[in-house]
Amino acid sequence: MSDTPATLPTPPAAFSPGFLWGVATAGHQVEGDNTASDTWFLEHVTPTIFRDPSGSACNSWELWQTDLDLAADMGLNAFRFSVEWARIEPVAGTFSESALAHYEAVVDGCLARGLAPVVTFSHFTAPHWFASRGGFLDAESADLFARFCGVIMDRFGDRIALAVTFNEPNLCQMLSWANLPPFIADLERATLEAAGRAAGVPRYRVGNVMLPEDFADMTEGMTRAHLAAKAAIKARQPSLPVGLSIAIVDDVALPGGETLRDRKRAEVYDHWLDLAQSDDFIGVQNYERLTYDASGEVELPAGTPVNEQGTAVEPDSLRGAVAYAFARSGVPVFVTEHRISTSDDSLRAGFIEPSLVGLATAMADGVPVLGYCHWSLMDNFEWIFGYSRHLGLHSVDFTTFERTPKPSAAAYASAVAARALAAGGRPGA
Repeated sequence: MSDTPATLPTPPAAFSPGFLWGVATAGHQVEGDNTASDTWFLEHVTPTIFRDPSGSACNSWELWQTDLDLAADMGLNAFRFSVEWARIEPVAGTFSESALAHYEAVVDGCLARGLAPVVTFSHFTAPHWFASRGGFLDAESADLFARFCGVIMDRFGDRIALAVTFNEPNLCQMLSWANLPPFIADLERATLEAAGRAAGVPRYRVGNVMLPEDFADMTEGMTRAHLAAKAAIKARQPSLPVGLSIAIVDDVALPGGETLRDRKRAEVYDHWLDLAQSDDFIGVQNYERLTYDASGEVELPAGTPVNEQGTAVEPDSLRGAVAYAFARSGVPVFVTEHRISTSDDSLRAGFIEPSLVGLATAMADGVPVLGYCHWSLMDNFEWIFGYSRHLGLHSVDFTTFERTPKPSAAAYASAVAARALAAGGRPGA
């Protein structure tokens, strides 16, 4: 056997030195004990759609410096995280100094490690008191959300690199296309009804468990909230790039499938992409490709590698998703999440490089891309799936909270380093 290492193809030189390479996390999924939040409340009613309670999650509230070190050690230059509204405003109109100080320390910790802070203001969760008012169905919801965003900006908005107002406000509409068993919709309804009874309110509403009859009004409420939040952010930092991120499947039409594909795009993505036309960027979160013909979704050939959701492992889906997002919105794209859910890390490690080649192809075709964040830094609490899904570049012992790098962490670090070298230096240099 030769000791000479294999010669790898030179990555396309499409990534400038200022390109942001990062990982993405979300507060409720990693911090633990987010007890004043709506999601925590839903986790503990009966019945509940949530497989597991979040509990201590990854204990990142205490171990945030460890997490930033992991990102920096991978050679990255960006870190996406969320500020938890429920921690900062656990009671309506009362803001926690200790929570604000915590998130300010995270921002400063990013900067000290050369990581651009990409801050998400709403990653699904909200305070319990807000959900008890009906969430974004409430007439005052946009003003309340904008007030919260203003408090954040006043505290450390001068040190944020990019602001993401909402994470996947289109998720529930997208899941309505996923052919889920009817019992899931029934359990979602039962969960919200149980929460309303437990809270003593007629309408308990949250960001990632929605009733179909609420889709239109929730979309309207979150649209107003996005615009109000953007105004509050820009009033304090006019030059700060502001956008929102949406989930986008790479929907591909075979002959005869164009009508179905376009109807899905109209129902799931296009409102938000049109809204983004007046933003600074659109966040794209892509996990899969689905193919349609005249009969509907095309079944996968036998033996196709699949993820934990049962859809194909398709690296080229990222290229298609960012291309459509830019074609419709006309604004630069930031890949705020890209992932594969699998317990087989060899699939994840082999997925990253061809995905980035596809992203480079989209950029060469004229799509302006600001950065790429892989989801996620580590395995974590995956909402209704609890701890049964594996999306991290690091595994976590949920008893000791020890983080252990997977081979995919090295694969991502190597891919970033190669592109930084091709661009003339380390990321962000």
